[in-house]
Amino acid sequence: MASSDAPVTQSGTAPAADRRTRRANATPQLYDFRRPIQLSREHSRMLQLAFDDFCRQATTVFTSSLRTVCSVSLSSIEQRTYAEYIDSLDSSTYLTAFSADPLFDRGVLEIPLVAVMTCVDHMLGGPGREEQPERPLTEIEAGVASGMITRLLGEMRYSMASIVAFEPVVRGVEYSPQFIQVAGASDVMVAASLELRINERSFRMTMCMPFSSLLPHLLRAAAPLPVSERERAQRARAAAELADQFERVPLEVAVSLRPTKLSPDELTALRPGDAIRLHHPAAAPLEVVVDGTCFAHATPGTSGFRLAALIVGTPKENA
Repeated sequence: MASSDAPVTQSGTAPAADRRTRRANATPQLYDFRRPIQLSREHSRMLQLAFDDFCRQATTVFTSSLRTVCSVSLSSIEQRTYAEYIDSLDSSTYLTAFSADPLFDRGVLEIPLVAVMTCVDHMLGGPGREEQPERPLTEIEAGVASGMITRLLGEMRYSMASIVAFEPVVRGVEYSPQFIQVAGASDVMVAASLELRINERSFRMTMCMPFSSLLPHLLRAAAPLPVSERERAQRARAAAELADQFERVPLEVAVSLRPTKLSPDELTALRPGDAIRLHHPAAAPLEVVVDGTCFAHATPGTSGFRLAALIVGTPKENA
């Protein structure tokens, strides 16, 4: 399904010329009725910058907490329904539900259970073995992990400050994606996929936030800043200087007759002294041409001992 943003007149219909241009230039675009709201390129860029900053801060959090080489990088930012996001997760994982007032009521930070166990192993002085038990955390393990999660959400607050100021608060922990309900199944969400590396091992982290709550703040952050009188004067002066420079650009101008067509036989039969019948009426003005475009008409004449042309009108005036 194709869409267009052609201007409309006061009566609510686009001008005929605009409609013809739109039909000629429009290309079909896929439209997903399950996702009536789409992330614009500008909004995606803003979120990418925020999550890139979060990844840098998260790298510091993991490295300082685990006392080993860690890194976090952004893999993708996608728009999904909440049901699609839940289906993409493992059957057993570590999900932290958090609120971010006034941004949204519920969001999800998901870290694979094996990655959380590895982190807890490192923080408790262990070597971070590859074989980790896949079970819910004990009370002590949960206390250790919650401190790290709280620090990660705190870094998310600073990373999103350019879009909106909010205060993340942990609201609960679940181990099964089917038991955590932060949105309706068909609600549109922004799902960020991150890669967590601990030494040589790689894990996928995800973060899910409701798009309907993010959109107003993205629109506000992307809105142009108010222009002061000084800036407006500077822009007007720059525009005037640019227009003045354009008027001084030299152009190659030619005064020509209307074109005359000859067949190949007539062209090859020409000899010195032959006369060609021109297809330019004697009463018709000459054409003043720049880069193949006729922008004025003229009549032939002389200026002293030199040939000259007198401008007599433009194509619009003579139409």
